[in-house]
Amino acid sequence: MTPLSDRQKQLLFDYSLGLTSEREDKEAEALIAANEEAVELYQSIQRTLSPLNTVKVEPCPDDLTQRLFSRMREAELSPAGEQPILDGFPVEERHPHPIRVPLWRNWTEVVAAAATILLLISILFPAIGRMRGHAWQTACSAQLANIYGGLRNYVSDHDGFLPSVATTPGAPWWRVGYQGQENHSNTRQIWLLPKLGYVDPSQFLCPGRPDGRKLSFDGFTVQNFSDFPSRTYILFSTRIPCPTSNGRGLAQEGVLLADRNPLSEELPSDPSADCRLRLREKVLTSNSRNHNGRGQNALMYNGS
Repeated sequence: MTPLSDRQKQLLFDYSLGLTSEREDKEAEALIAANEEAVELYQSIQRTLSPLNTVKVEPCPDDLTQRLFSRMREAELSPAGEQPILDGFPVEERHPHPIRVPLWRNWTEVVAAAATILLLISILFPAIGRMRGHAWQTACSAQLANIYGGLRNYVSDHDGFLPSVATTPGAPWWRVGYQGQENHSNTRQIWLLPKLGYVDPSQFLCPGRPDGRKLSFDGFTVQNFSDFPSRTYILFSTRIPCPTSNGRGLAQEGVLLADRNPLSEELPSDPSADCRLRLREKVLTSNSRNHNGRGQNALMYNGS
């Protein structure tokens, strides 16, 4: 993958701030769709700028300009060395305040306080961690349910058929994020759900992983993508239908979608790279990395 040039980085920065023209908007969107480094840089800029969305803009008083010029004229006409009093602008008076620092009377109190703090940490932190993990697992289950709801609507609109795209035997199925016309990756089928508006793409970001809690699809024009922007943007693994299988709809048995398969963690992040996957025993017997490897959420064909 060709590294981004300084001009392309500047283009992405301007695009994030809304300073680009219509032609530059199309250029930036095409760059994001075709380059994984551009996706990561764009998301990094979005995360950096996100706190600005919480800043409340206060309206400017209507008479502020008139008051300002009036005070400036008064300052010009006042004798040298005198400072005009600005009506309406309070003068702050500062007075020193002593800072009182409590002193420990003896080391016994210090040791007792430290022991109490350590005890609270040892009790509260694991409990908070378990509560947080349970909340993420519940949110993950809710997202799978939302995906299933969109899938049912898709099947209803397409004569009972699940999402599918034409593929060629031997195609490089691991090239998630490739945005060309060829249907390479095995995620393009499930990508039809967000692309066609059946499911919000954020539902595919499992909150049980740190990257799933940081990433977002804000700023993406989903309809312009042929696949997920990159493998980091889909944290679930889907069952791949076999061309010779008789089952086409939801009236099947088995797992339809689950927390991401550990095998996918071994795949190259560059869509243009070749895949040399070695099926080691550790990978074959490990749980998904979602939820810290403590088990997996799975969505069945019947929605359970």
